[in-house]
Amino acid sequence: MILKLLQLSSSTLPLGAYSYSEGLETAIDSDLIKHDTRTDGKRDRDLLEWLTQELHYGAIRIESALMLRSYRCLIAGDLEGLREWNQWGSAAKETSELRQQSWQMGNTLTRLLLELDKVRSYPANSNLDLATAVKKVGKPCNYAIAFGIGAAYWQIEEYTAILGYLHSWATNLINVGVKLIPLGQTKGQQLLWELHPDIESTATAILKLKDDDLYSCSWGLGLASMMHETQYSRLFRS
Repeated sequence: MILKLLQLSSSTLPLGAYSYSEGLETAIDSDLIKHDTRTDGKRDRDLLEWLTQELHYGAIRIESALMLRSYRCLIAGDLEGLREWNQWGSAAKETSELRQQSWQMGNTLTRLLLELDKVRSYPANSNLDLATAVKKVGKPCNYAIAFGIGAAYWQIEEYTAILGYLHSWATNLINVGVKLIPLGQTKGQQLLWELHPDIESTATAILKLKDDDLYSCSWGLGLASMMHETQYSRLFRS
């Protein structure tokens, strides 16, 4: 299970995640997250605060909960529910950039899962039909939905899958900060280490979220993402 989780959540998975900043590029450019001109020696604190708030109140909570619903739908054989949650996930995106990111990464991941299924060296969940599930969801497929399908099919325990999903998200955005603030590689790893308790508590909370509780307070992310679409100079796609 651990090896499957490591592969599914790896930053080396060819999904293009490294090309997205999820609004961070705008936040750094606007000095909401300070550049290296900050004089108090705590350049990483703004980024830590941004990520912590996102974990506890932001869109990543909803994305993780959506991933879990995809996981549970596949386990239960509820392919219609899987399709409906995918549509819900598309409607919940606040900007076109965030939606395109989710679709691009999700479509790429479903293709990769199908290719890996041809060459797996040990059985996945034989009670689930990966190809049928992917076909039922159709395109565009959101990344959270694709990740949930992969985690369920590869028999990764659901809490562990949420941890992997959140860790992958945090790793990618910390790497954005390493490049743009800039932070050193060691500082980036220290920042990720500090986030571990928040990742664990968020994963635990997501397991208990009811459908009616799927909401977030991520207006900062939404505004940063909308501004990014017209930002003069960009390194990232979102």
